Amino acid sequence: MKPILLQGHERSITQIKYNREGDLLFTVAKDPIVNVWYSVNGERLGTYNGHTGAVWCVDADWDTRHVLTGSADNSCRLWDCETGKQLALVKTSSAVRTCGFDFGGNIIMFSTDKQMGYQCFVSFFDLRDPSQIENNEPYMKIPCSDSKITSAVWGPLGEFIIAGHESGELNQFSAKSGEQLSNIKEHTKQINDIQTSRDMTMFITASKDNTAKLFDCTSLEHLKTFRTERPVNSAALSPIFDHVVLGGGQEAMDVTTTSTRIGKFEARFFHLAFEEEFGRVKGHFGPINSVAFHPDGKSYSSGGEDGYVRIHYFDPQYFEFEFEA
Repeated sequence: MKPILLQGHERSITQIKYNREGDLLFTVAKDPIVNVWYSVNGERLGTYNGHTGAVWCVDADWDTRHVLTGSADNSCRLWDCETGKQLALVKTSSAVRTCGFDFGGNIIMFSTDKQMGYQCFVSFFDLRDPSQIENNEPYMKIPCSDSKITSAVWGPLGEFIIAGHESGELNQFSAKSGEQLSNIKEHTKQINDIQTSRDMTMFITASKDNTAKLFDCTSLEHLKTFRTERPVNSAALSPIFDHVVLGGGQEAMDVTTTSTRIGKFEARFFHLAFEEEFGRVKGHFGPINSVAFHPDGKSYSSGGEDGYVRIHYFDPQYFEFEFEA
């Protein structure tokens, strides 16, 4: 598995995201650049320039027409995917931590940090009503006073969002009324990442408490736990196999005190049903901050604290092994 190495960022990667078909890979980092790459050969297609601070999150809509980014420069921006032109700019009072398009690509949501005296909010904009963006008036704004949202995704059919908090709590908020539908606390520390399965029936959380957990999307029932010895920064579910990939490592500030050999910077593969680890992939020189499976399941990518994104194509044996098993 010789990876394709993408070198397009000067600072550590914050999120990587495939579009629905998987031909494009979007990467954002703690620098103001938003990159888009061809996932098949790692060629850089272009950049979206405009942010002035670290970019925390990125998402593309279902037909890859628009790209959404949220940044520490207190803005959430909408881009034309093809031309790289900025279509809309929403100013916020604090950093935008997580963002996403709903199922049909018409509604965007993003959450802002609790900082500088401002509360943490989740805002919802309907792109079919241009006045909302022009007047910077979301049709709904949900305050989260207790602990800030660190990761959020849309649930199936765009009826609600699932939000993970700094405290380890998980909430479901209705996208229509804004009310809290359910609330559970399975993690003891901050939830770093949430990703849904291909069919949106399940989602996996990655947490600082050294575990990744699998939940049912609608009922929030806790199904599985994957345990490691280090904080988990990101976790993804394979679209074709019962496999999970976890990325993590130590806190970025502790990295200099250990050598890469014992730094535990591998991507780790677990079996979804048996919760057993069956493989590791080395390569990064620091903690892995974001992992993502290609929508066809034949490759996966990881973005690290070292600023590199690595695209790994699985060997043919990987598929044979699974079908025999």
